[in-house]
Amino acid sequence: MESFMRRLKYYGIGFGLGLVFVFFFFKNRGCSWTPNNRVKNTILSRMIVVSDDTQSKLKAKGISYKDVIEVLNDGDIDFGASDKNKKHKKYIIEKNGEKFVFTLPDESCISEVFLAKSVYDVRPTKKGKGKFIHFPNDNNLVYTDTSGFVACQQEKLGIIGDRKIWRQIQKNAVLDFEKTDLKTGSKPEHYIEFLWKKDTIGINVVWYKEKLNINSFYHESVEDCK
Repeated sequence: MESFMRRLKYYGIGFGLGLVFVFFFFKNRGCSWTPNNRVKNTILSRMIVVSDDTQSKLKAKGISYKDVIEVLNDGDIDFGASDKNKKHKKYIIEKNGEKFVFTLPDESCISEVFLAKSVYDVRPTKKGKGKFIHFPNDNNLVYTDTSGFVACQQEKLGIIGDRKIWRQIQKNAVLDFEKTDLKTGSKPEHYIEFLWKKDTIGINVVWYKEKLNINSFYHESVEDCK
């Protein structure tokens, strides 16, 4: 019995030290089961976008895009001040006295970030373009419809290949807020633009089965596809 209790004590010490490392050293890289990290990982699983207005505010305060992403590593979520019970959730995360609001629109592939003291000061952007500052770490995130209509569009544009499209999105894409509808009756629709051979290509995207499902391309060269 004495030997068993001694082993149990050593196990408890080791387990306690492990928890210390996880909570204080690994932070968001460990313990994904905690409420704090579940929310942060959900945000990081989306494409994080900032509006022109938020970009200006970040620049004025000397906050880089890297700093914004770091908030999701070691910032503190204020669950009491967050709007977490509605369909389109908003979480306020604080770091070094600065408060950031990250949105989680229902069934969407994006999270918009704001500088704001309260989630109630935040309204989803409706005009202008948004810059993507973070992408999920998944090379197979894009899936284009296999319909003849979309196949025709891809062939005319010369961008056949989901990975090729995803690389272009990561390279230079922006979100068109005005053409994006996050509150549609079915699936939220996202209008994304990216440059391809000096042309601006528009795509309509819905988040479906953990993929960015492209169901239409927009460019003058594909107007005769039916």
